[in-house]
Amino acid sequence: MSERDWLRLACAPGVGTTLGTRLIERYGTPPAALAAGDAGWRALGIPAPARAALAEPDNPRVDEALRWLEQPAHHLITSGDPAYPGPLSELTPAPPWLYAVGDTDLLDYPAIAIVGSRNPTPAGLESAREFGAALASAGLVVVSGLARGIDAAAHEGALAANGMTIAVCGTGLDRVYPAMHKQLAERIADQGLLLSEFALGTQPARGNFPSRNRIIAGLCSATLVVEAARASGSLITARMASAAGRDVFALPGSIHNPLARGCHQLIRDGAKLVETTAHILEDIAGVMDGFRRPVDGPAAAADHQHNQPDNAAEDDAHRALLEAIGHAPARVDDLVARTGWPADAVSSTLLILELEGRVIATPGGSYTRVA
Repeated sequence: MSERDWLRLACAPGVGTTLGTRLIERYGTPPAALAAGDAGWRALGIPAPARAALAEPDNPRVDEALRWLEQPAHHLITSGDPAYPGPLSELTPAPPWLYAVGDTDLLDYPAIAIVGSRNPTPAGLESAREFGAALASAGLVVVSGLARGIDAAAHEGALAANGMTIAVCGTGLDRVYPAMHKQLAERIADQGLLLSEFALGTQPARGNFPSRNRIIAGLCSATLVVEAARASGSLITARMASAAGRDVFALPGSIHNPLARGCHQLIRDGAKLVETTAHILEDIAGVMDGFRRPVDGPAAAADHQHNQPDNAAEDDAHRALLEAIGHAPARVDDLVARTGWPADAVSSTLLILELEGRVIATPGGSYTRVA
């Protein structure tokens, strides 16, 4: 089955996820869908401009897309393709195709979405970067939407930790929106993955972003919301995640901060309150089994030890933290002070030691060594 056949469907104006899925479900394959002709397309509710494009085998948009695919690390991922992300296939309807730039292997790893306000407070930006870095250091793919504010900070945190990140875009991948994130998008394409269901040339439009948010929620095992007003796209993403059976976490804030109100509403609705990365990692540890991928940094070295216990340097990191705990309960803040490590490195290493049965969490947020 050729890329040209898939692209004739994907590039037809008006044929997006819903109608594309309808065509594939009805006819089975792109060649069969293309052979259905005007009467078959009309019966499925395909609009006239799309029917005209489907009938034209030499659509210039298809030729342009094929040239785009010739570039290094440019991909068209279609349903049934081994690279197609399994979690997305659970959506109804699932996007029949995805455009991608970068490392598609990232689609095989457990992922967490970090979303929030486009106009966050400085504290919100710092939290998004810290959680992005810590969760990426722990081996998760950090997924967000390349928007201003929390999205960009989450991507930047993951990149700073030399971790994995995916940006799901609300435009064609030959466009960057917002334009101010051109360099960030280039870094993500180089170190991570850009992903979109939209055909090349698709400009930003209000209706695109709920679809983008749906893919963000569908890709991930969990979603973390950092600062959101009561009426925001981030809350929509969180509710989509919840509806898809994914975990939802929310960062609490001051009752005087309007951007904390959306998070507080999510917590009232059943989202899990989060104060540290350990709260998230403890909840989703099961989905990470067998998926750990080494990255740089103290937390990453400790995480890699979980898979390679013979590595002396990494074992030293575990031993150092165990010695810092001593023989009395110690809190994360105590261990940060004793080791000089960042809080995310301490939290990630504590999680691994707990999974190995070498420490136990005690009431009050402290940790104790197992003799």
